[in-house]
Amino acid sequence: MRIATWNVNSLKARLPRVEEWLAYARPDVLCLQETKLADSAFPGLAFESLGYRSAHHGEGRWNGVAILSRVGLDDVVAGFDDSREPDVDARMLWATCGPVRVCSVYVPNGREVGHDHYRYKLDWLARLRQHLEAAHDPARPLVIGGDFNIAPADADVWDIAAFEGSTHVTEPEREALRALEEWGLEDAFRRLHPEPGLYSYWDYRAGMFHKRQGMRIDLLLATAPVVETVTFALVDRQARKGKLPSDHAPVLIDVDTDRL
Repeated sequence: MRIATWNVNSLKARLPRVEEWLAYARPDVLCLQETKLADSAFPGLAFESLGYRSAHHGEGRWNGVAILSRVGLDDVVAGFDDSREPDVDARMLWATCGPVRVCSVYVPNGREVGHDHYRYKLDWLARLRQHLEAAHDPARPLVIGGDFNIAPADADVWDIAAFEGSTHVTEPEREALRALEEWGLEDAFRRLHPEPGLYSYWDYRAGMFHKRQGMRIDLLLATAPVVETVTFALVDRQARKGKLPSDHAPVLIDVDTDRL
């Protein structure tokens, strides 16, 4: 079972690229972020023609998450399942795909340290941890895939000095990510690839992609039953090349479902 995540930075602009990637990468499940579409504009029929059922949680010009699956798509839930007010943004979508519960997330960017959006980001991550504690079991197969807007370690950015004082690398953000891992999630890509220099995001400016000046902020966090069966993991840099690419590349893992 191939599970992937991809921040497409506008599905309207990137639909041909996504269709092309589905055709050659053949993921069984794809989590999308930053679709930037209302639900009524989501191209579900286009994905259906490629063999994928889909669910989308969007709001229009900003944010938006989706899950595509060719192994089933059941028990679809948008957002947090708690007693608080619904999240103001469309950033989370859950579904059961075959034997795995899957969540597509687009964690808030944070903008700058000390900004209200930075505090929103930390609260959002804490709320996700609380949601996991209340509604999920780390002994069950679960994958949370998405743009976390956090580089887990210094090795996940091209030059840590270039990010001094910036979001994505601060200790409170990393601590919030570690809290998710302490609940029972593991960075599945890192299980197979501990080496530095592997990134999933490159700013469009100044030829940063070609200079390999990137960040690894797109993650597939999984519970032990999943991580222990991962046989392959990849950041697909090819999808970041060519005409009108997203500034993110897809990240994928292959899971041996016979062992789940």
